[in-house]
Amino acid sequence: MPADNPAIARIYQDQSRQVMATLIRLLGSFELAEEAMQEAFAAAVRQWPGEGIPENPVAWLIRTGHRKGIDHIRRGQTARRYAHLVGEQEEGADCDDWQAIEDDQLRLLFVCCHPALSLDARVALTLREMCGLTTEQVARALLQKPTTLAQRIVRAKKKIREARIPYEVPEPRQLPERLPGVLRVIYLVFNEGYSRSDGESVTDMSLSDEAIRLAENLAHLLPEGEVFGLLALMLLHDSRRGAREDENGNLVTLEEQDRSLWNRSQIDRGLKWLEQALPLTPASPYTLQASIAAVHARAGDSNETDWRRISRLYAALYRQHPSPVVALNHAVAVAMCDGPEAGLALLDGLVGNKEILSYHLFHAARADLLRRAGDVDASAHAYQRALALATQTPERRFLERRLRELSFPV
Repeated sequence: MPADNPAIARIYQDQSRQVMATLIRLLGSFELAEEAMQEAFAAAVRQWPGEGIPENPVAWLIRTGHRKGIDHIRRGQTARRYAHLVGEQEEGADCDDWQAIEDDQLRLLFVCCHPALSLDARVALTLREMCGLTTEQVARALLQKPTTLAQRIVRAKKKIREARIPYEVPEPRQLPERLPGVLRVIYLVFNEGYSRSDGESVTDMSLSDEAIRLAENLAHLLPEGEVFGLLALMLLHDSRRGAREDENGNLVTLEEQDRSLWNRSQIDRGLKWLEQALPLTPASPYTLQASIAAVHARAGDSNETDWRRISRLYAALYRQHPSPVVALNHAVAVAMCDGPEAGLALLDGLVGNKEILSYHLFHAARADLLRRAGDVDASAHAYQRALALATQTPERRFLERRLRELSFPV
């Protein structure tokens, strides 16, 4: 926004979401808060170059934005729409309550991820309001039309207003019910960035970066074992980002990745968060998945991977979260320990599940194990099925390459 002033641009980049979250609490409206924040930064661009940046720029921006918001409430149709807020605001809200301001981002996150909203709306609203992406950026990230995405966000805000969803952090007794939904949204954002469901590239760095940033903020504001586990998981997965595609944009499997390209700093950070998660939530799904990622991170190359431990961890994860995808990953780990036939036997047990049969990675995994077992015809048939279901261009190129290696037409 204030691109011509680097100092103000930096404050906008680092602090605008904090200012926005507090203005939503003070003004009681997403729309008013957004407009008031933009006007506050516009005032900063005009005044700070001559007067100097205030000692506490966030407090200045919140106070200025709050005054701008009150001015909007007093004017025209806005006054009629928000008349119930005017008297309350004119009594003088405390813009310097730093504990409240610190908690505002947490309040906003729980509102954006409220279970009364659809999951798609929660993801879109979180990216728009918590991560500060424009509507166009969110639409591009989620592979949607900007007009469709904008309508979804408007409807979500209307639902929040009409349902009177409280702008608050849930009480401790409510956290076990509410926190998993927040973590699910963050992880969905990460997964869409880490492994695109569609499109020309494997990753979208902006989405995975935003998800990690959100989780880091949440870990400091709400130190819970599940939060630590999710943050560890995302950092350990994201550490492989630079090795997952070659210079031509082709997918590189975990087994074939150049591990010198893995981000050791991220691995160290992820392992530290995992150390904090394990005593608190050793059997939570995110901590178990982070523990699996840690086994890969600690292995010098694919031959050193402790697949027996990974197999046990997936078995424990399945007991906590019995999904067909977890069962698929457990089967692959068993195959790496006990041979492809053992893994295929477990995969055969999933064939009756309609969900897994429409999942391209099930057929790709089965194809790979059949290839390792020497059944070329069955492997090619499974690769063809995976190719028919895959939508991501690098994955499709990978599957086509495997078919050519088996001397089968694509």
